[in-house]
Amino acid sequence: MSERAQYSAEEQQRIREQWIAGTAPQCPYCSVTMNSRGIGGGSFGLGYARRRVWLLCPRCRRSAIFDAARATRN
Repeated sequence: MSERAQYSAEEQQRIREQWIAGTAPQCPYCSVTMNSRGIGGGSFGLGYARRRVWLLCPRCRRSAIFDAARATRN
């Protein structure tokens, strides 16, 4: 299997831009609408919590995760 199992940095950026714009992100490989899942963050007892978005392709199973507030990976 010679195909990459992850999106490239450019593909992840394109996915984030679509999500930020309010449109349903499309998988760069399959051209299907990606599913979105929220991910909580932070540790119990800390005064902060990160809100992450996990976008998954239902066809090829690739995914992208980023911080919803900053639209960055971390």
